[in-house]
Parts: sequence; C-alpha cells; structure tokens
Amino acid sequence: MNKLYTYLALSLSGLAISASPAIAGPATEALTNCVANNTTGKDRKELAQWVFIAMAAHPEIQPLANVTEASRDKFDKKLAVLATRLIAEQCRAEAKTAIEQEGSESFEAAFGALGKLAMRELMSSPAVNESFTRYTKYLDKSKFNAVFGK
Repeated sequence: MNKLYTYLALSLSGLAISASPAIAGPATEALTNCVANNTTGKDRKELAQWVFIAMAAHPEIQPLANVTEASRDKFDKKLAVLATRLIAEQCRAEAKTAIEQEGSESFEAAFGALGKLAMRELMSSPAVNESFTRYTKYLDKSKFNAVFGK
C-alpha cells in the first residue's frame, strides 16, 4: 500500500512537467479518460493553483509569490480530496487495473493529462495568454529574420 501512495505522490509532484508516455496502454488510457471525465473546471483550476503553490516553494521563485502556510495546507487538502475521489472512488477499477497491468507510469500519464487540461483552461484566459506573449516585444526581430530569411 505504501508503494501506491509513493506512485501517487511522485505522479502529482511531477504534474507540472509531466509528459505522457509516447504509447499508453489501454489500461492507462482508460484511467486517463476516467480522471479527465470526472473532474470539473473548478477541480482543474484548483489543481493548477496547487501546482503554482508547490512551485513557489523553490528558493528562486519564493520571493515572487506570497504563499502562506495556511494556503499550502488548504490546497494540499483540496488535492488530497481530489486524488482520493478520483483514484479510490470514481476511477477505482481503472486505477487498480492500470497499476496491475501497466505500472506506476499510468498514474503519471493520467495526472499529466489532467495537468495539461488544467493548463489549457488557464491559457484560455485572454489575460494569461497576453502575459505569455508579452516577452515577444523584446525579441531581436532582425536576428529572427536572419534565421528565417525574412
């Protein structure tokens, strides 16, 4: 049982950068679909907030974010409720089959796909999209034109 908790913790800790395996087996695909289909936009936004809070713990990021210990606890609890609901309740059969047939990578793939859904939802905000493209005004366009022949 401790192994299962370790798989889940590692899957969630790599959520922000997780890449799904190139070829997911049918059990992993079933778990991924179940996880995606059993989350709401609110769930995915809270997941993205948890990822942000977790990343804000990095010493170089910490000064940019004002994250209190109370906020960490609040979002850790929300993520625990979400993971429990998904793995132990709504996607129980799929999770059991995926771990037995395809191993811990199935959790990484499922929660990686959920992270991508969360990011897609956040990116749909015009303010976020604009923020991600702001840097382009500082690009040296002449160097890009030299590379691409424009």
